Amino acid sequence: MRGPSFLTAAFRRNKAGTTTRAPHFATQADESVAIGQPSALTQQAQALAARMPDLIVQANRTAATLTAGQHPQHRAGWGDTFWQYRPAQPGEPAAHIDWRQSARSTHAYVRETEAESAQTILLWCDLSGSMNWQSRTNIPTKLESAILLTLAMTAALARGGERIRLLSSSGMVHLPAGGSLLERLALALVFQASTPQKNALPAAAALPRHAHLLLTSDLLCETEALRGLLHQCAARGVRMHVLHIADPAELSLPYEGRIEFTGLEGEHPIELPHVQTLRADYTHLASARSSQIEHMAVSLGHDYLCHVTDTPATPTLLALHNLMGRRV
Repeated sequence: MRGPSFLTAAFRRNKAGTTTRAPHFATQADESVAIGQPSALTQQAQALAARMPDLIVQANRTAATLTAGQHPQHRAGWGDTFWQYRPAQPGEPAAHIDWRQSARSTHAYVRETEAESAQTILLWCDLSGSMNWQSRTNIPTKLESAILLTLAMTAALARGGERIRLLSSSGMVHLPAGGSLLERLALALVFQASTPQKNALPAAAALPRHAHLLLTSDLLCETEALRGLLHQCAARGVRMHVLHIADPAELSLPYEGRIEFTGLEGEHPIELPHVQTLRADYTHLASARSSQIEHMAVSLGHDYLCHVTDTPATPTLLALHNLMGRRV
């Protein structure tokens, strides 16, 4: 069950005669094909495949910009390079105590070294129908933004030696052989886009313990389903990095007059007269939901970031890169 159709809308001619631009993938109501049917999925996959070469080039360039001049990311681990001393915690095994350092003060200290083993980074990118939308033709669709950010983050993390895995709603995805990591990841995403997804979110039971999960989505899913995934990941020691992809129109409702909103995933159309009168309440509710999701994530030790599709990708990636480099 997806979120409200007025958040995932394609806009058509209103009764007052004012016209709002329909996204390139939208069709007239009498010719529409619901997202999820094979023909629509095939068209979505073909359109995505056509954009992938450009997105891969952009991702590599963005990752190069991101990593240029970055300071090394430190985290505790089992390597040999000294990082820091920290106070011992209650129940700390005696073998972890650095007795020489501890003898210099009244407290017990643990000597931590910098991690040298790679982390497992799991990627889940929302490929549902609501992602394939843009409010203006001069900005990318939410899907294009999500894939660009996912690929660029993959390129940056792979340079750091991390293990990268792709998830679908049903479990781990085996990447095709041949080509670079980004090319193989792009092919796997195109294949996923052509395959109906039964569940809106990945299953926590399929995730290895103590991994990182980058979840990139417009978050137009049931709030309780997302809450459940956040709790299950926390219980498994999986740290989620929730990357919320939003079109600017979804945050501000910049429309006037009588508008009919048509959902992209089979929702019934909603016709609203004088839609501008709802703007204040709408923006308040949209902001409140984002704040609710952020609070849910952070309270369980996860991260939350929002990327708006009419803004540059680099600031979002820099913030995300710093969050993912922090110690779990």
